[in-house]
Amino acid sequence: MSTLARAPTGTLYVVATPIGNLDDMVPRAIQTLQTVAVIAAEDTRHSARLLAHFDIKTPAIAYHDHSDEHRTEQLIARLLAGEDVALISDAGTPLVSDPGYRLVRSARQQGIRVVPIPGACAMIAALSAAGLASDRFAFEGFLPAKQVARTHQLESVAGDARTLIFYEAPHRILETLQDMESVFGAEREVVVARELTKTFETIKGGSLAEMVAWVAADSNQQRGEIVLLVQGAPKQENADLSPEQIRVMKVLLEDLPVKQAAAIGAKITGLKKNFLYDWALKQE
Repeated sequence: MSTLARAPTGTLYVVATPIGNLDDMVPRAIQTLQTVAVIAAEDTRHSARLLAHFDIKTPAIAYHDHSDEHRTEQLIARLLAGEDVALISDAGTPLVSDPGYRLVRSARQQGIRVVPIPGACAMIAALSAAGLASDRFAFEGFLPAKQVARTHQLESVAGDARTLIFYEAPHRILETLQDMESVFGAEREVVVARELTKTFETIKGGSLAEMVAWVAADSNQQRGEIVLLVQGAPKQENADLSPEQIRVMKVLLEDLPVKQAAAIGAKITGLKKNFLYDWALKQE
């Protein structure tokens, strides 16, 4: 008695779209969107212009961060039935601070083939033109909207030697740069990449102090889509502690063992735990 073979499933295509200039749409992305059964779009109204421009008549349905599990299940069901589905975001590469993680993960768990169609990505475009070290970098996405949480997250990466990349909303750009100056120091280099590939594309770098002053003086720099790239922290294995770092360590050492104080101090100051441990031992 033979068993029935499982019918082939469809393919989930993760399709990058332009971040501004429609000429950046790759031919393979156009062909894919024209031939799949359905397009899962972050905002169907926003994507309508893109689809119309390339004469893509494939039906689109909304799929975003607020979509419920039922929508994910609907798309998985169509894929399991043999239909091909394309996932797009409003701009750039899906899942890079955009929706799609749940759908991609669910598809892979079901044994459904997931195929990336690469193209524009604001983070990579900004990094390629920033002039900061690109051999090692960390993408931090959007920082918290509230200042306390934002400062805490910045403190957690203050000692990271990699180039740090953030996305930021225009109405928070000045506050974020000011918080970066406070946490990272006025001399740390930062690059502001704004409106990439669009008419008013701007890529400008300088110290945090300089960039805070520049953005504060020009309201035009507080508009559009923004990528911030921050120079990695300098190596501090042999550095002396600043007065503020000494104060932090003394407060911790009042109530904690040296090892624990060094571990917590490293998270606050960005210095190496072993360096702080050795420093604390010398204070006893």
